[in-house]
Amino acid sequence: MQKIIKLKDGTELEIRTMNKEDLDASFTFFQALPKEDRMFLRTDVTKLSHIKRRIKLMDTGRVERIVATHNGDIVADGVLELEGHDWKEHVGELRLIVARSYQRRGLGMLMARELFLLAAAAKVEVVVVKMMRPQKVARSIFSKLGFHEEIVIPDYVKDLSGKRHDLILKRCDLEALWKKLDHYLIDSDWQRTR
Repeated sequence: MQKIIKLKDGTELEIRTMNKEDLDASFTFFQALPKEDRMFLRTDVTKLSHIKRRIKLMDTGRVERIVATHNGDIVADGVLELEGHDWKEHVGELRLIVARSYQRRGLGMLMARELFLLAAAAKVEVVVVKMMRPQKVARSIFSKLGFHEEIVIPDYVKDLSGKRHDLILKRCDLEALWKKLDHYLIDSDWQRTR
């Protein structure tokens, strides 16, 4: 997958499938994120070994990674992880992070759209996101997209500083999600995945 897209302000970016040659650019992207933006990520993405593992997981066929680039630099990273187990084969988990200077410009929504297209192509029926309670903006965005809070596990996960937080799992039926995103979608993209 490779597309040229325009942000709300007219900036042109490329959204494409991540590849093994993106190792250094991905490492640079995550190292440049402010600590506040990395605080609630699952792992310490400033370690090169973690970035290598993330890219290697794509070989399993159960992990689809996309990046947005501007002038050759990665400015957003998204992943759709397919559960791949018999009783959860219809479930995919979504994760997404956008560089601070590209936030509030529509890039997150465009990246989410591409991840949802990948989910539809993979016959995913339910999309889930997992986050910590302090992630108010992320919780709000996913609520607007039609995700609802399914499970809260108190004091279950730790942020990078070691502080415990509630884990919140939100879910959305993919068909319902398309209805919410209808004005962001191009008909041919939706038809392509059916």
